[in-house]
Amino acid sequence: MAYDEDDSGNNKRYAIIGVSSMLLVAMVVAVTVGVNLNNDEAGGPTSGTKSNEISASVKAIKSICQTTDYKKDCVDSLKSNANNSADPHELVKAGFKAAMKLLQAAAKQSVTLQQLEQDPRASQALAGCKELMDFAIDELKFSMSRFGDFDTTHLDEMLIDLKIWLSATITYQETCLDSFENTTGDASEKMKKALKTSMRLSSNGLAMVTEISSMLTDLKVPGIGRRRLLDAPVVVGHEDYPEWADPGIRRLLAAKGNVKANFVVAVDGSGDFKSIQSAIDKVPKRKNNETFVIHIKEGVYKEYVTIKKSITHLMLIGDGPKKTIISGHKNFFDGITTFKTATVAVTAEHFRARDIGFVNTAGPHKHQAVALRVQADKAIFFNCEMHGYQDTLYVHTMRQFYRDCIVSGTIDFIFGDAAVVFQNCIFLIRKPLSNQQNIVTAHGRKERRQPSALIIQNCTFKADTDLAPVKNVFRSFLGRPWKEYSRTIIMESYIDDVIHPDGWLPWSGDWGLKTCFYTEFRNYGPGSDTSKRVKWRGVKVLTPAHAVDFTASRFLLGDRWIKATGVPYAPGLTMRRHSEV
Repeated sequence: MAYDEDDSGNNKRYAIIGVSSMLLVAMVVAVTVGVNLNNDEAGGPTSGTKSNEISASVKAIKSICQTTDYKKDCVDSLKSNANNSADPHELVKAGFKAAMKLLQAAAKQSVTLQQLEQDPRASQALAGCKELMDFAIDELKFSMSRFGDFDTTHLDEMLIDLKIWLSATITYQETCLDSFENTTGDASEKMKKALKTSMRLSSNGLAMVTEISSMLTDLKVPGIGRRRLLDAPVVVGHEDYPEWADPGIRRLLAAKGNVKANFVVAVDGSGDFKSIQSAIDKVPKRKNNETFVIHIKEGVYKEYVTIKKSITHLMLIGDGPKKTIISGHKNFFDGITTFKTATVAVTAEHFRARDIGFVNTAGPHKHQAVALRVQADKAIFFNCEMHGYQDTLYVHTMRQFYRDCIVSGTIDFIFGDAAVVFQNCIFLIRKPLSNQQNIVTAHGRKERRQPSALIIQNCTFKADTDLAPVKNVFRSFLGRPWKEYSRTIIMESYIDDVIHPDGWLPWSGDWGLKTCFYTEFRNYGPGSDTSKRVKWRGVKVLTPAHAVDFTASRFLLGDRWIKATGVPYAPGLTMRRHSEV
């Protein structure tokens, strides 16, 4: 709705007052997960005489819960922890305390089940569930810190952050359940039952935050809305640097040649460390978000690297993706859950990598084998390569940006539930086993409100050298819906004739075909003809105005954290055509 200039200040104040209360209560719903998970350990709701008088707290809770899909769970969870308080701060305090206790109980329960479990694969899945719940707890703690000081200046960013983090919480729980694939025993059913309510409440929290964002857009509150996402200058940190950057990071990301590094890793012993993990383990705590740079010299590093969430603002620089290579071979066939097969796993925010190769050498006969798993918010990979076969690149959660990278594989070799943009990348489709077919992407968006998508812009799809001579023998597809609301956008890209005319492949029967969101916009090349594509309800046709919504500037707010790094970056549509590939 429109408003006069004289009323804009009042409108903003009223909206902020309202949204602060709604936002804080929404946080309660989002974090009060698993209320029925373990009442013996976490403590269930206390019984007592019901009051005939409906408190202000109950009225507020019922009103807010109307926006959710699971209203009863929403109301019950808040009523049991609100203590009849109408103070949003008290509600948040009670909600966070309950959430932390319940998630810790869930993690403890997974450990208990693991000790009793006889199936090694199920036992490993339970261990993974504990790790995933720990990730969820970390996200909730970070959210509490971020929203403790309610910053109206960057309210849109705060709401977007919250949706990203809540989406990750949903994905972590779903990943826990996914890890029980091909296990025996009843551990899977026990965890599914344990997570039922927590997943509903996470969904409810995301629903309410989405409603708040829509409400503010409708109110036309300054700082909220699509135009702001495109037009606003970078007003964070100092000058044009984002909040994570220290002076010189732009130069480091753009550098071609020797760089000034804090640590040097060299497999031949000529650096400070011989292994990458040993260097990462020695990264000191820093103040003011100072970026720590590790130079990894040329060589093949046969090791498994984990960058923990506590090691933020880390940058790895190699000597080139074909010279500096991190190589592993863990795989699902040998009894390891997909989540744990990664050669390199990154969970720390503001991670940067350039000129590095990430490889899983397990081969196609070993099935799922991840080269790189990323769940780091605002992560950037520049001039890197990821090579494997099935499940090469696991874009698990959060916001990610890939520029000038090469990714190779066979089945679902780019998969996950991140909000991710690939620009100027090459996707090499490799030769699979004789009974297999190739699928480039498998997006894992479970909830319709999750702000995640695989966005591929100005990239190239083509057969690798081993597939090219026999590309007509094996069918290859752009993607398939791993989860019900899978969302993949391919635009302004070159698609070679390796791609089957159908374009998209079902996962199983009609699963997700009506609810997915798949689209191709202004692509070109012999495989880009959409006239013979599948006719699912979930395959969409984009207008130029809608396509802009999926550009890096708008979808990722990339002007605020990508642009200032110096990495080549297209904020909007490029309208570019390749004359040759």
